[in-house]
Amino acid sequence: MSTRLIRAALPATLAVCGLLCVSAPAQAALGGKPMTPPSGSTSTTLSPSARAAAQGVMASITTAANYTVKQTTLDSGTVVREYIAQDGNVFGIAWMGPRVDLPNLLGDYFPQYASGAAALRKARGARGPVDYEQPGLVVRSGGHMGAFVGQAWLPQALPPGVSGDDIR
Repeated sequence: MSTRLIRAALPATLAVCGLLCVSAPAQAALGGKPMTPPSGSTSTTLSPSARAAAQGVMASITTAANYTVKQTTLDSGTVVREYIAQDGNVFGIAWMGPRVDLPNLLGDYFPQYASGAAALRKARGARGPVDYEQPGLVVRSGGHMGAFVGQAWLPQALPPGVSGDDIR
């Protein structure tokens, strides 16, 4: 393989690795049960008023009228927020940090997202943020190596009074 070909393929390879790598799997899945915080992270339960005052907390759980938000900071520095319906299932996920494990976070929805994102990138002819929106799944993902951000939610599973804009 020529050096020129390797250099051409390296940025795309690194980008894919960055999206798929995390030091320990989060073990959460959109549409499933919330994650068990992996080794290297801690879990703390806070009241809504205490959450606003806590700046250095590794993980927190807050409750709204019809859903719970669980925030966990992984040992990689990535912050994952899970939006959990009263039935205990995750209807939305938001992330921000140096690494994200989308196959784990999106669970059974990852293949749908991956094929849709590939089609969007092919049509656009470039890399960049992905705004994937279908009736059963919405994923907004962007950033760059070391600084990824995004949200994903299941429109059909949003509790009454909750919109996709609430997933942050």
